[in-house]
Amino acid sequence: MTTGRPEKSSFIVLVTGEIEKAVFPEVNSIYCKYNYVYGPDWKFISGVEEGLSPSCERGHQSSHIAINTPIDATFSSTNPFRWPQLIISCYGHDMFGNDVIRGYGATFIPTAPGRSQRTVAMFVPQASTATQRILSFFTGRRAEFVDSRIVSMSQGREITRVSSQGLITVTFNVVLKDIKKYGYDVSPATISRISEFPLPHFEEKRPPKAVQIPEPSPVDEQKDEQEKPEEIVEEPVQDEVQEVNEDSS
Repeated sequence: MTTGRPEKSSFIVLVTGEIEKAVFPEVNSIYCKYNYVYGPDWKFISGVEEGLSPSCERGHQSSHIAINTPIDATFSSTNPFRWPQLIISCYGHDMFGNDVIRGYGATFIPTAPGRSQRTVAMFVPQASTATQRILSFFTGRRAEFVDSRIVSMSQGREITRVSSQGLITVTFNVVLKDIKKYGYDVSPATISRISEFPLPHFEEKRPPKAVQIPEPSPVDEQKDEQEKPEEIVEEPVQDEVQEVNEDSS
């Protein structure tokens, strides 16, 4: 008996976790913005697609800044191409009180289900000239990307100079659903075993290879001639028969 429900046509990726902490040696106070970047085959179903953390400060006897900002997102897709990435942008105040960029970073959402931790390297773009670098220091208008999503792409960053600023630790809890129905096995416990949904085996029929007979070289021909046995030619005995006839006469 059929219930009339349509068959599922996509797999689901559920992500929870938090942006845990940051390590910036030259910064004492930051706040973070985050968003997601994904391919055209992906859809954002539920959760928080963009978020902002509160302003966080470093402790007196601590080397890191606690952020503890939760993340929650659910995606669906039929193709793993351009798997979702988490984009993080950190801002803070400089010595003149200007709100400036402190770092950009990006990391892929883990493809394996379960709990995992990622350390994201943060960087900022550098001014193209020394004059612009000095002016941006006093005016607070430092070089930054117009769109933070560019850090997840390779196009348009060939000549961009950046400098490292710090690290951010992110904790992920990932749940995958119906992904094996599309022939993908990402679970560490079963990835070494035979898949539950194996793909059909196609045997490619190839035509028989033609056997090529090598042509004899001049050296081989000379060897063959030398190895041939000499033919013994018997001379006719007509002269001896004539001499015998003359004696008898």
